[in-house]
Amino acid sequence: MNTKLRTRTLGLAALALTASMSLAACGSDEGSDTAADDTTSSATPSETPSETPTESEEPMADGPFGPGCAGVPTSGEGSVEGMADDPVATAASNNPLLKTLVAAVTAAGLVDTLNSAENLTVFAPTDDAFAAIPKKDLNALLKDKKALTTVLTHHVIGERLSPEDVAGDHETLAGDMLTVEGEGENFTIGDATVVCGNVQTANATVYVVDQVLMPEM
Repeated sequence: MNTKLRTRTLGLAALALTASMSLAACGSDEGSDTAADDTTSSATPSETPSETPTESEEPMADGPFGPGCAGVPTSGEGSVEGMADDPVATAASNNPLLKTLVAAVTAAGLVDTLNSAENLTVFAPTDDAFAAIPKKDLNALLKDKKALTTVLTHHVIGERLSPEDVAGDHETLAGDMLTVEGEGENFTIGDATVVCGNVQTANATVYVVDQVLMPEM
């Protein structure tokens, strides 16, 4: 083989080898790109519809609740545990927050009526609630048995209402309606607020309130 022919043959071989390497490189790049795409695709989390948060309801109380409960004795007949053993009028007589209410119930002759009832809900005004009434008006009320009975029975509902059920319109023993608003541990009756609620007696659930609830008379 002469020198020119040999040189031409080597040149063609080198050119073929270069082209082959270029094609292999292109194939490798395409494979890398595909793998990268697959990796990117698999790394992207699937989108799921976000859940719409629901408004959480205020949890209901299992036992007595409210700042006024701090004034209830921690032991003895006037304590929460002690009141649970007695009918409502007797239980209230042992509670230091309810002395004026007990005197009013006695003056109206309602002790036996309340103690003998099977199931009641009582909204019990504190001594401070009665003290907010002008003394002259309170004394006059305590001497008027008919009016006093109407006022007191306006505070009593003829069924036991738990915190889950107490909100709403309820017929009282006076024959009129009482509207309770709120939920959880926050309840109001008009301008009055429950300061110690869900206190159990032998025959009633008691909600201590910070105002006397006056019916239309």
